[in-house]
Amino acid sequence: MRISIADEDLWVELDDSSAAKDFASLLPMTLTLDDYASTEKVSDLPRRLNTEGAPRGYQPSAGDITYYAPWGNLAIFYKDFGYSNGLVRLGHIAGPLTAFTRNKSVRADFSL
Repeated sequence: MRISIADEDLWVELDDSSAAKDFASLLPMTLTLDDYASTEKVSDLPRRLNTEGAPRGYQPSAGDITYYAPWGNLAIFYKDFGYSNGLVRLGHIAGPLTAFTRNKSVRADFSL
């Protein structure tokens, strides 16, 4: 998957999971990602994802793309964070994460 932010393309390897496949079915899409807790960028998704078979929670690392099931939103971590119930990993970004730290909000185009 590709995430385009301004003039930068980031490459993502999506996991082989129900949630990641469901997320991919939404693409292409454009989202505004807002900063949350100076650790991640978040955005609402057009609908809830299928989390069948997902673990109860996850401890994200910088570069992880996740789905927070309790709120139904996408969360892209640019800093490591602690274990969170309801967090489902969708994939991981290969490369620098500076595109997420330049501004409080970023417009991102997601495509396969």
